Amino acid sequence: MKKIITITIIFLGLFFASSCENELDLNSQTDIETEQYWKTESDAQAGVNAIYAMFYKDGLWARWMYFRLDLTSDEGYSVSPWTELADWTRFNYINYNFWEGNNVTWRDTYKAIFRCNQVLANVPNITFQNEDDKKKILAQAKFFRAMNYYYAAILWENIPLVLEPSTPADLPQQKNVTEIWAQIEKDLNEAFEDLPADWAGDQTGRPDKGAAKAFLAKTYMQQHKWTDAKAALEYLISGAGAKYSLVSNYRDNFTDVNENNSESVFEIQFGDQRKGGTGEDPNAAVSSNRAQFFAPRSIGWSDGQARFWLVNAFKEEQNKDGNLDIRLRWTLYYPDLLADFGDKTYGKNWEWNNDEAWFRKGSRDYYRDNEDYYSQVNYRLIRYADVLLRYAEVLNELGNTAEAYQYVDLVRARVNMNTLAVAHPEIGNDHDLFLERLKMERVLELAGESVRWEDLKRWGDLDTQASVDKIALRDPDFKNFTVGKNQRLPIPQVDVDNNPNLDQHPEY
Repeated sequence: MKKIITITIIFLGLFFASSCENELDLNSQTDIETEQYWKTESDAQAGVNAIYAMFYKDGLWARWMYFRLDLTSDEGYSVSPWTELADWTRFNYINYNFWEGNNVTWRDTYKAIFRCNQVLANVPNITFQNEDDKKKILAQAKFFRAMNYYYAAILWENIPLVLEPSTPADLPQQKNVTEIWAQIEKDLNEAFEDLPADWAGDQTGRPDKGAAKAFLAKTYMQQHKWTDAKAALEYLISGAGAKYSLVSNYRDNFTDVNENNSESVFEIQFGDQRKGGTGEDPNAAVSSNRAQFFAPRSIGWSDGQARFWLVNAFKEEQNKDGNLDIRLRWTLYYPDLLADFGDKTYGKNWEWNNDEAWFRKGSRDYYRDNEDYYSQVNYRLIRYADVLLRYAEVLNELGNTAEAYQYVDLVRARVNMNTLAVAHPEIGNDHDLFLERLKMERVLELAGESVRWEDLKRWGDLDTQASVDKIALRDPDFKNFTVGKNQRLPIPQVDVDNNPNLDQHPEY
């Protein structure tokens, strides 16, 4: 049975979280001031555990992050009756202060960063019986500060870089995204040094050295630092951290049956043992809302769904036995699912049209016929299949296309697909042809896993009108996409108005 890391929420008087001064009650009789806290090892442990609590907030991985990363990409879209919500997945940004589309993710990102900064500023002054325990706590805080800045850089790019515990009166300076990437690299490299190679079983869910190297590789790749990315990935594939392997059952990556398995590099631990909201109260949920919002009509809210071109992409190539790629069965719901796979595990009364599809990963149809706000299915933020495909991409960028094939083949072999050379001999050693095929391989393996938006940015597919026009052929929302503008979100206007050191992106 999975163990959710014990979360202790700590209130220390003043804190920086964008646009939330109204949430502060500095006269509360239950608050603990900073001077009273940060005295013992248990204070330090509670402080780092409070960082993990941010996974369960609306603005981050409980709900809205998936709208930003999955639905805004060409893999997904929204026809939600909540028009403003749907507009924020199709690049119609009118109200820059739209809470669910922008402000809450910005707020919770900086709230998470604040909690990291608290730990990093105060824990060094605490005496520990075992100095390694202190180092591990600080390393976790650096990892999570880097992780939160990573996604902030992906979404907004030029943002404030806050590295100390803040107060509501602070007016942090805006930094170019290159400085954000540099700080992410620094934090991850330092975290790697002090994180363990493995955690004890009762600490499952904490980042280890492999998780730090994986995020480093992602960071380097977004900057096209291919040599650095290669070294980071090799730690996981052939170096001291080569402990990972693909699980035999592809679907085991998307249910609660075989979590934290050999393929998991880092996953968010979700649970359904508490049925509260997403605030700071003791009964706050530690669940994922994704399945509820992405489920087909009559099963959940269906505010987000998958583009039907994904179904067709899976059907372009058969496996070694002449059958459909089994990944299609576990990636998407679509009208012919029963006819294609004889799949009777999903409901008979679901409402859909012939050209509609929904994301299936993370759904709970293996034991129930509806969704709710309390999904316990862990979210695999990085898994080994992603690492292998990234390594293939890096090798191709470094001119080693022939060597890159084998890492794609490992992923394809797991689901009984022919080798890449057999299935696509036209590629040869051509860099561009290999990259184009790799783009599709990443879709087939990773669709709906919150990597597509960063992939499109890394590949430069959002940088020219010609490439955006190609995307629009499979995702009409991209007809609204303005090159040089919509590759990043507008900064919440309320923060721009309140901070003279923060400028709105000029294109907005």
